[in-house]
Amino acid sequence: MRYKLMLLGVFMLLRMSGCHQHPLTDYRPLDQVGMWSSNVEQLKTLNTSDMEVAQLVKLKQAGIRDDACVTLITQAHLRQHLFTSADSAVNLARAGYPELVILEIAKTDQLDIISGDAVMLRLIGLSDSAVDLILHRRLKGQATMSSAEIGRLKNTGLSEKQILERINQGMTDPQADKESSLREAARNHANTGFVRTRGRKSR
Repeated sequence: MRYKLMLLGVFMLLRMSGCHQHPLTDYRPLDQVGMWSSNVEQLKTLNTSDMEVAQLVKLKQAGIRDDACVTLITQAHLRQHLFTSADSAVNLARAGYPELVILEIAKTDQLDIISGDAVMLRLIGLSDSAVDLILHRRLKGQATMSSAEIGRLKNTGLSEKQILERINQGMTDPQADKESSLREAARNHANTGFVRTRGRKSR
């Protein structure tokens, strides 16, 4: 009886250890998009799935280098999940973020969380140094207002320096919303001033 229980235990252990293995993954799409065979071999050792291969094809088509692709898979597996964030990585790359920054975000497992807001920061028209500061605050988990509120403050006439001062002071979205509303109201009021025009007196 004990022998049977031991066999059953070994069987279950083998089954559990192999449940995330993908021995039949088709790596040919990676060869078709120009990935070097040495990098494909690395991906095989990482037990990359067919779904992840499809994600990697998207990355390669967007110009992401082989070693960055391998790193993205590695980082996801270290977090014990499959890599499913190709669209987020591609959007960041197209917005002008270098691979080093994309990999830094991936290391914190926040590609899907941060990418949309990070792309908006580029569209707002902030300088590279400002974007870098804001992005690193978010990666560190520090309170930082959203790109929507940053853009709104910028549209009310605040300079980049003034916006960064508020960010460094820990301004929250509700606080930014309140200041933006006051500044917008003041601007709208200033644009509705009544000017009396005097006509020629009749004789």
